[in-house]
Amino acid sequence: MNKLFVFLMLFAWDSIQAVDKPIIIIIFTDDQGYADLSCFGGKHVSTPHIDKLAAEGNRLTSFYVASPLCTPSRAALMTGSYPKRIDMGTGSDFAVLLAGDKKGLNPKEVTIAEILKEQGYATGMFGKWHLGDQPEFLPTRQGFDEFYGIPYSHDIHPNHPRQKHFNFPPLPFLDGEKVIEEDPDADFLTTRFTDKAVQFIGKNKDKPFFIYLPHPIPHGPIHVSPESMKTVDPKIREALKKEKKSGKIDYKLRVKMYKQAITDIDNSVKAIVDALQKNGLDEKTIIIFTTDNGPSAGGKATPLKGKKGQTWEGGQRVPAFVRWPGKIPAGQVCDEILTSMDLLPTFTKLAGGKLPENKIDGKDIMEVLKGKAKSPHKYFYYYSHTTVHMDAIRGGKWKLRMKDFQPTELYNLEADISEKTNVIKDHPEVVSNLLNAAKEFDAEISANIRPAAFVENPVALKKAE
Repeated sequence: MNKLFVFLMLFAWDSIQAVDKPIIIIIFTDDQGYADLSCFGGKHVSTPHIDKLAAEGNRLTSFYVASPLCTPSRAALMTGSYPKRIDMGTGSDFAVLLAGDKKGLNPKEVTIAEILKEQGYATGMFGKWHLGDQPEFLPTRQGFDEFYGIPYSHDIHPNHPRQKHFNFPPLPFLDGEKVIEEDPDADFLTTRFTDKAVQFIGKNKDKPFFIYLPHPIPHGPIHVSPESMKTVDPKIREALKKEKKSGKIDYKLRVKMYKQAITDIDNSVKAIVDALQKNGLDEKTIIIFTTDNGPSAGGKATPLKGKKGQTWEGGQRVPAFVRWPGKIPAGQVCDEILTSMDLLPTFTKLAGGKLPENKIDGKDIMEVLKGKAKSPHKYFYYYSHTTVHMDAIRGGKWKLRMKDFQPTELYNLEADISEKTNVIKDHPEVVSNLLNAAKEFDAEISANIRPAAFVENPVALKKAE
């Protein structure tokens, strides 16, 4: 057979494959509560652009993250595994990873970015990482072609309220693996990350690409763009001037700008969609919007009980929607049990990739998102932020809370989404079945923990002199 003909056939096949692979975008905010979107009932915020996007897709009302805190939640998203399975429930000495932490996501773990990269995707991350700040643990070592952002939360810097205890170094801002700034002006973080994502879209418009856009906001201290600052109460703006002179951040004052912070997120989503439409990519793109855990100060999880750091519904059931024109029918609302861990296997199949050889906990949920199937999860397991103990288990409409595997409360989430009425005495068989399932799963995961990675002499990132 003519070699030129074979080459042309292979080239054409590769081109067809590239066209068939969808563009994938994950927008992941920080500490945004279940009710912190208008389309999820929030009256204290205004999110018209997000609401429009959600209405064009499927709004997910029982979407869970695998932990109520930053680091473990992000580790689960990237790997499709419960944090306990991959030993990423905490930092080495604190609930989350801190500056110069010796611990990080093990490079042996396979991330969404690595799987998609193997399938010919350009991969870019713009925002907050929080899975290790040592070179071995950075996004560029975990499948991302580009990284533009911060290695952990934007409050891990010398102005932290407990700086005398933590002694944090200046917050590093990285381009790739190079620190290009220290203590960047957080008022511009949302727009800077959005602008980079928009540039990435234009640069990679002729091939499949994956964008992970994890905004550091609305995690405290709240910062908003100069444009959104124009709508802030003049008294607050004056107080902020005094704050700047004092050199100390007033967290309580900044909480009053929560609405504006969410507006910045809303505008970011609009900018991403505008860039896709400008480049003729809108119908080729699947977008999922969600957050890392329940709300902290300023946010709301109404009607859910609980907040960030807690295993009540408000700590782990988060706002989410997915939109893919022509593939996922518009106007849907899905109340099936789904999790952030499902994104890795779902996107792997869409891209034609292979799942990791190591066991993962997520499932392919594309048929559920299309409205054609029920949840593949019989149970969802709620681990405390230490991941040492399982606090609760959900099976169908029932949620059983426990302490050291001693049942304490049972809630019917269909009738009592706010977890107000404990009906444990009325349903002993339900309690027994859920308790046995919880023990069985915890025994399996405890026997198969894959270790995180550690470095011997960690050094906090800083700008080269």
